[in-house]
Amino acid sequence: MVVYAGQGDARRTMAVLWGTEAPKEARPGPKPGLSVEVIVAAGIEVADAEGMAALSMRAVGERLGRTAMALYTYVPGKTELLDLMVDRVMAELPAARPRTDGWRAAATAWAHDLRAFYLRHPWVLQVSQARPVLGPNEFAVVETLTAILRETGLPAARLRGVVAALMDVVRGAARTVAESRLAPAETGVTDREWWAARSALMREIAPDFADRFPAVTWLERGDAVPDDGSGTPYLEQVAQRAFAEGLGTLLDGITAR
Repeated sequence: MVVYAGQGDARRTMAVLWGTEAPKEARPGPKPGLSVEVIVAAGIEVADAEGMAALSMRAVGERLGRTAMALYTYVPGKTELLDLMVDRVMAELPAARPRTDGWRAAATAWAHDLRAFYLRHPWVLQVSQARPVLGPNEFAVVETLTAILRETGLPAARLRGVVAALMDVVRGAARTVAESRLAPAETGVTDREWWAARSALMREIAPDFADRFPAVTWLERGDAVPDDGSGTPYLEQVAQRAFAEGLGTLLDGITAR
């Protein structure tokens, strides 16, 4: 499921994102007063708990004990709400990174923070980067990474591609883990069951696999990754190590460049 940001009223959405629209007054009554902040927070709760597919104005209203219609005074619709939600959760990420240990350590910490953020809010991964939200917190994420990488001395024309590559690496690595967590509930089959069944079938159906795909076989016969005993699912441990290795290699390349 891919969702595109910025589909609602552009002027009003941008005004709310950047804080230039006057806030609506909370309505009096026995229930908690509504505001953009309250509605956005409730939307994030729905998406975190139930996923993007469950997000609707009705679901947010029910969480607040209100009707969907009561929300429209504050937020024009679901598309605008989603933009606000994405930018709001991005405020969790550090706005700056200390660089006392150099740009590489700071970039590594930034990447691990972003990966952890995506895994806390996996629904954000379903919002396409082809059309960014263009909110202040989204820009702050890019600002932080760019400020770190400027210390490499690379010119802007080259650094633009480096920033994009790093963001894609983190996002892709997080998506793999997020989807692996979702798969058992969606399919009714655990990862262990899925791989066990297909590994056995592969040996039976393609006994010449090693001859046909020698490079893949060599890769898979590399040093096995031991279980670290943390209780984290094994495939997530493998994914974490793969992320660290890929990130390190990319940073090596930036250093060499």
